[in-house]
Amino acid sequence: MITLTSDFGLKDPYVAEMKGVILNINPNATIIDITHDVEKFDIRMGAFMLTSVAPYFPKDTVHLAVVDPGVGTERRAILVQTKQGFFVGPDNGILMLAAKSQGIEHTYELSNPKFMLPKVSDTFHGRDIFAPAAAYLDIGVKSAEFGPEVAVEVMPEFTRVKREAGSLIGVILHIDGFGNIITNISQKEMNQARAVNIKLHNISLNITLGKTFSQAKPREVIALIGSHGFLEIALNQDSAVDKFHVVVGEKIEVTPN
Repeated sequence: MITLTSDFGLKDPYVAEMKGVILNINPNATIIDITHDVEKFDIRMGAFMLTSVAPYFPKDTVHLAVVDPGVGTERRAILVQTKQGFFVGPDNGILMLAAKSQGIEHTYELSNPKFMLPKVSDTFHGRDIFAPAAAYLDIGVKSAEFGPEVAVEVMPEFTRVKREAGSLIGVILHIDGFGNIITNISQKEMNQARAVNIKLHNISLNITLGKTFSQAKPREVIALIGSHGFLEIALNQDSAVDKFHVVVGEKIEVTPN
């Protein structure tokens, strides 16, 4: 099974071209579109989408993700093998949040021309490098055949949570369509906290950690661990982002109590 995540949209032929390449190599491939509506060039958003859905796919699924503003530069094309599956895409951080959560075992550079299209465009590695790699993985080619193992991957700030004097320093990872503010602080890092002090922007909030949105009154703020396992700040039946005027990537400090 191969999943596709990109910022290509569906107006242009790019997604269909990738699917055509995959099906030429493996006519029996099962291809699942996660989304192609990632905001243009928004690596963080692509990473959030990927890490949200990857746990629900079968073992050995190949996840192909392309949000690639550095296409054609010296940034590497990589394949990450985890305990659960494979991630294929640019070495710009889009793969790493999901891959880390599955336990990274090996990372390889995609450099073997045998598993690329004969002519590789400088501007469309999704079609010419990543799609073939995903298809060959899906039919059983071993990861080590694609190129040399590499030790260091790009780990963006949004893949890390720092600990300082009992507080967790993270970032706003995503703002969903309901206006919920989703951080990169996971349930595991919260360590069964019952309440939190949140410093965000010029705002300080002391909130009991809830389990459902309805535990707050309408338009009242609540903090909870959302369905994807990250700490969220929300307003019941209203938009937290409209109330607090924050943006993706902004720093957040959380002190669990």
